[in-house]
Amino acid sequence: MRLCEEIEARLNDAFTPQELHVEDDSESHRGHGGWREGGETHFNVKIRAPGFATMSRLQRHRAVHAALGADLVGRIHALALDIDA
Repeated sequence: MRLCEEIEARLNDAFTPQELHVEDDSESHRGHGGWREGGETHFNVKIRAPGFATMSRLQRHRAVHAALGADLVGRIHALALDIDA
């Protein structure tokens, strides 16, 4: 399973989002730190879920990182998050 699919699956399981878009943006970072041939190093995530309504911005980011798990986060160089309720 590709990392993009893993990210989607874990976030869907954890938050049942109304909207979820995961984009592998690795190619636009070619030559930058952390980039690897084949991609799967830089991701943009946009997620909208009611569960975020009562959380601060920091709590939302921590919740997403916890849902992804240290094993998956450790394989990613950069993760840009756009999180809202």
